[in-house]
Amino acid sequence: MARPITLFTGQWADLPFEEVCRLAASWGYDGLEIACWGDHLDVRRAAADDDYVKEKLATLQRHGLKVWAISNHLTGQAVCDDPIDLRHQDMLPSRIWGDGEPEGVRTRAAEEMKLTARAAARLGVSTVVGFTGSSIWKYVAMFPPVPASVIEDGYADFAARWNPILDVFDEVGVRFAHEVHPSEIAYDHWTTERTLEAIGHRPAFGLNWDPSHMVWQDIDPAAFLWDFRDRIYHVDCKDTRRRTGNGRNGRLGSHLPWGDPRRGWDFVSTGHGDVPWEDCFRTLNSIDYQGPISVEWEDAGMDRLTGAAEAVRFVRANAFDPPESSFDSAFGSE
Repeated sequence: MARPITLFTGQWADLPFEEVCRLAASWGYDGLEIACWGDHLDVRRAAADDDYVKEKLATLQRHGLKVWAISNHLTGQAVCDDPIDLRHQDMLPSRIWGDGEPEGVRTRAAEEMKLTARAAARLGVSTVVGFTGSSIWKYVAMFPPVPASVIEDGYADFAARWNPILDVFDEVGVRFAHEVHPSEIAYDHWTTERTLEAIGHRPAFGLNWDPSHMVWQDIDPAAFLWDFRDRIYHVDCKDTRRRTGNGRNGRLGSHLPWGDPRRGWDFVSTGHGDVPWEDCFRTLNSIDYQGPISVEWEDAGMDRLTGAAEAVRFVRANAFDPPESSFDSAFGSE
């Protein structure tokens, strides 16, 4: 069976859920990766209200769509972050922000992630995608230098905060797919290894693969798939274009806004950037990834109504499934 192609609704949370369903269906998506903000999904209601869950599933069904994953990046970010500041106040609901006292924000965010697991289970969904936050991202430049113990303490802090959350994921039979991404506890190959070690490689914690965050760091996204093949729980398709050839544009972006041509890299519509998509899709086949291929459409230089429709066509044409017959079955095996 062909892998379903879904649309991540995080960039569409300004629109009503019903309208996003209508648009996605009209473009040819098979389903949605539903973001837990806007009116798209209230995890508190989904974790406790049968009628609310039935209403969401009925809306999807009316438009011929399904859901395989939900995403709660914004709340997950606040679980480990330090500092907690105005950035979090702008993106968190008031019930989690509260009075803004940092440890209170982290505690409430952790409880909301537990509810997210319960909401996913009630929706019949096996995967929650999201961020973890990090208490040590602020040291990424390693200057002023910090002792190695500070970095170790950061991984220990992550494990202490996320293991109780993952206990609930285990309880309800849902997995967490961490998006490997700058500003998170795992943002590249080596930090992903250390993150998995920090939680004892427990099966409840896996990865959401998004190649756009790897290419501009000079990480091979296909090699990443192979190296962590037993932990790829979800796939997001987003492209990146590097703009570093003129001697001025740096990889870190220079605090310039998305779409500014002076940035050293930027997100572009799927198939128009530097992600080696054929290598990546071949590797997904090699590791026998069976989940959805989710389009996270983000391009400051293109209208999203045009771009999201273009993206599903690109993915459907290029995310080829493995051949039905293997080499052995075609040519005989000894």
